[in-house]
Amino acid sequence: MEFAIRWLGAVVDWRRIASLRYLPRYVADWLAFRRQASSRPVSLLADSYPCLADRLPATPFDPHYFYQGNWLARRLAEAKPIRHVDVGSSVLMVGVLSAHVPTVFVDYRPLVVRQSGLSCLAADINRLPFVDRSLQSLSCLHVIEHIGLGRYGDPINVDGAKHAASELQRVVAPGGKLYLSTPIGRERVCFNAHRVFAPLTILSWFSQLRLASFSFVSDDGALHDDTSPARVPPLDYGCGFFEFQRH
Repeated sequence: MEFAIRWLGAVVDWRRIASLRYLPRYVADWLAFRRQASSRPVSLLADSYPCLADRLPATPFDPHYFYQGNWLARRLAEAKPIRHVDVGSSVLMVGVLSAHVPTVFVDYRPLVVRQSGLSCLAADINRLPFVDRSLQSLSCLHVIEHIGLGRYGDPINVDGAKHAASELQRVVAPGGKLYLSTPIGRERVCFNAHRVFAPLTILSWFSQLRLASFSFVSDDGALHDDTSPARVPPLDYGCGFFEFQRH
C-alpha cells in the first residue's frame, strides 16, 4: 500500500486533493468578504487565489530542516569561523548564514545569486575544489543521502554517499569542524529520493575525525540535543546532526 501511495504521489498532489474539503468554507468566507466590500471596486472573482489548507491551529514546519538550521547557526555563532563553506544545504539557510559569516556555497546545481558575504561555486561533492585539509569550517546538511541516485542530475553511483563522505573528510583542516546531517533509522535506499543510514554507518565513514557532539530529531519531530548515537532508539526516518572535528 505504501509503495502504491509513493508512486501515485510522484504525479498526484494529495495535499491539494485533500484540501478540497475546505472549499465550502472558502465559499462562505468569499461571500462574507464580498458583502463587506460591496461598495469598493474589487474584482474578487477574477483575482481570487484560493488557499484552502492554511487555517491551522499551529504553524507547520519540517522538523529536520528547522532544527538543523538552528543547530548549525548556533554552532557557528559559538565557533566564530573566519570563513564557512557549505556543500549543498538549504539555500534559505545559507543565505541567512552569509549575513553573519562569509560563506562559500558549493552545489552541483549552481546557485545563481549575488549577495554580499556569499560566494557560489558549481562543483561535484565527489570532487570538491579544495586541497586536502584546508577548510576550518564546513557543513553539509541533508545532502549525502542523495548522492549517486540521479535525483539532481548527478551520475548514478551506488557508493555515491560513501564517496561524498570521504571527500568531506578529506578537506577538513587540523582543528577544523564538519557539521553534517543526514536521515537516520532503518538503513535502506529509497531510490531515487534518498538513503537512510544507521548512525554507526556514518561514524564509520568519518573515522579520521572525532565526534565532538551529536543531536537528532526522532520520528515524532522532537529534537534530542547533545546526546549520544548509542541512545538513538529504533527510528524509521529521523535525522542525525553530527559535529566532527579533526585532531
